[in-house]
Amino acid sequence: MASPKLSVIIPVHNESANIAPLCERLLPVLTRITPAWEVVFVDDGSRDDTLEIIKTVSQTEPRIGAVSFSRNFGKEIAIAAGLDHARGDAVVIMDADLQHPPEMIETFVERWREGFLMVYGQRTDRSDETRTKRGFAQLFYKLFSRFGEIPLPEGAGDFRLIDRKGVEVLRTLGEKARFSKGLYAWIGFKATGVPFVVEERRFGTTQWSFRKLFRFAFDGIASFSTVPLRIWTYIGFLISFLAIATAVFFTIRTLLFGTDLPGFPSLIVSVMFFSGIQLMSLGIVGEYVGRIFAEVKRRPLYVVAERIGGAAEVSSDIVPENYRMRRA
Repeated sequence: MASPKLSVIIPVHNESANIAPLCERLLPVLTRITPAWEVVFVDDGSRDDTLEIIKTVSQTEPRIGAVSFSRNFGKEIAIAAGLDHARGDAVVIMDADLQHPPEMIETFVERWREGFLMVYGQRTDRSDETRTKRGFAQLFYKLFSRFGEIPLPEGAGDFRLIDRKGVEVLRTLGEKARFSKGLYAWIGFKATGVPFVVEERRFGTTQWSFRKLFRFAFDGIASFSTVPLRIWTYIGFLISFLAIATAVFFTIRTLLFGTDLPGFPSLIVSVMFFSGIQLMSLGIVGEYVGRIFAEVKRRPLYVVAERIGGAAEVSSDIVPENYRMRRA
């Protein structure tokens, strides 16, 4: 099959009920844009029949392919695999649950043809989320804007179009703890946002729990900032200063008024407080050391169990070269 002009990457994990409705809306949009398109599903270790449904669809439409992982590696790694296998001059990344409206791709392509190498969907409404979740999202963007290497456009996610120039740069970034939103901003290029409203999920439930979201947010900040390490340096200086000031205070008080009966409870509380501070600081250091350990092992980002359609055709050309580049 000739190299397509437009590729669409769709990470999926247990999304069997959403594949058919997604294709019903997505394929007519792609056909209106250009006849030279492809869709690359990345099956992130699904436990249902997601891959079987994709195979069935691929038999009727050869421009649909898939990459199936040997296990669940996570959405960020699935996006990286999709970029490895996509061949289009422009690549669109979107979710399979139809919360990213496929019709927006036409607008993305229009902006791309105007000269923008990165076109991202910018979420304008979070009324469907709880107040707690909205609050944490706003806090994350403020913290990242304040302490991160580069600012993130608020409301921008993975739903976006990337020019081939940007795709090739992203493919050279082989870090294990990936935060794609930060990587998109880090590579630069001329970018613009397109406002959109997130639609309701058609089938299934979100797999992003508060624990996963918190971990994802921490990965983002830790990947693009060393502020968490510096904070504990500042806290250490502050505690040292308070300790010296307290020692001076008690020395002067003892010289003037004599020795009081020492308080055992206050001693225990102080020991527990400073022990907690030390353990938290060691935990932050451990997070960064763990990332270093993961990187130096030089394991590949993902393991492919099966390739379908166009993804199988390009596997011998793209993936080994990219693998050697990441191992270098």
